[in-house]
Amino acid sequence: MRYMKSVLLVGAIFITAVLSAQDTTWKKEADSNSVMVHKDQRLDMLVKKQIEINEETSRNARRSAKGFRLMVINTDKREDAIAAKTKVYTYFPELKAYLIYQSPYFKLKVGNFKERKDAETYQKKLDNYFPKGVFVINDIIEVKLDKESELADPAL
Repeated sequence: MRYMKSVLLVGAIFITAVLSAQDTTWKKEADSNSVMVHKDQRLDMLVKKQIEINEETSRNARRSAKGFRLMVINTDKREDAIAAKTKVYTYFPELKAYLIYQSPYFKLKVGNFKERKDAETYQKKLDNYFPKGVFVINDIIEVKLDKESELADPAL
């Protein structure tokens, strides 16, 4: 208890010293309506990068459509699904991977293919890395809008 009182006393003295060190005098300058802002140049770069990211991921930038994906793995072991996703990103960084959990299974689907023949091309390549088999499935895919088609039909 004695220790607690001494800690509180030291804390109170410290807070009093800090508060008394504050400058409470107001200095009037010639132009009291002006404000000086010092901004780091890197903030502008971050804002531009965020604008690019927002444009790319906005609702209008991506649309859904019927297409095809490749079912790489369907397992009840999370570690196996994550390992398969890592393998896909290692050997096929251009493919987007979708790890979906539908109790009790983890499903790894890859790609956004408009045409079945494109999916079958990648299926043959992926079969070399996944001997249990890779299957082409119908799915709703993400379709990126081209700037030209957006200009031609702004309703899209």
